[in-house]
Amino acid sequence: MLQAENIKKAYGKKTIVKGISFSLQKGESFGLLGPNGAGKSTTISMISGLVPHDSGNITVGGYVIGKETAKAKQKIGVVPQEIALYPTLTAHENLMFWGKMYGLTHGEAKKRSTEVLEYVGLTERAKDKIETFSGGMKRRINIGAALMHKPELLIMDEPTVGIDPQSRNHILETVKQLNETGMTVIYTSHYMEEVEYLCDRIGIIDQGEMIAIGTKTDLCSRLGGDTIIQLTVSG
Repeated sequence: MLQAENIKKAYGKKTIVKGISFSLQKGESFGLLGPNGAGKSTTISMISGLVPHDSGNITVGGYVIGKETAKAKQKIGVVPQEIALYPTLTAHENLMFWGKMYGLTHGEAKKRSTEVLEYVGLTERAKDKIETFSGGMKRRINIGAALMHKPELLIMDEPTVGIDPQSRNHILETVKQLNETGMTVIYTSHYMEEVEYLCDRIGIIDQGEMIAIGTKTDLCSRLGGDTIIQLTVSG
């Protein structure tokens, strides 16, 4: 589904991404872990065709980013860190807008909006303006916007930052369900427990380099050390 080979990105004299390589099979859930400023967002921006890569190769669904970017984008849904919604429009109106931006007809967008609102658990708020929503609800609609065209690859950039526990759990369950239906997922976070719950494989990025990649078991065996300390808390 995705092949990234030695991709690099620099702004001026500062290199942000330093030759990252990884690939994803269709239906896989892949976690990108790393601290703020590690290069996670730049990496997924290059994969989604939003930021041009300086060198290396990226293919999505067989289409080459940089040469066949428009066709590759048809297969991708992106959930950015920042809320990409119009606050004075309703949830339904926002989904209709983004659905049409993806090329859906009015009828297709209307039907899909109903499906997506149910999926993200906000059917009863369909006619309410986004400006009246909590932070967690906005993020759920933000995810819904990326699902309107039924993408094959869903890219999520720290979608649970700064939200309440209930919305966070709902988002994690939604991502889990999407992956179980066969959707390929890239999930970036600096919360280990999220990628541990959601992802088949994990890549760890630091200072623009992929310093480790593998399954949870692989990484624990390589990086966990020889000593395990178990704490039991009573009462």
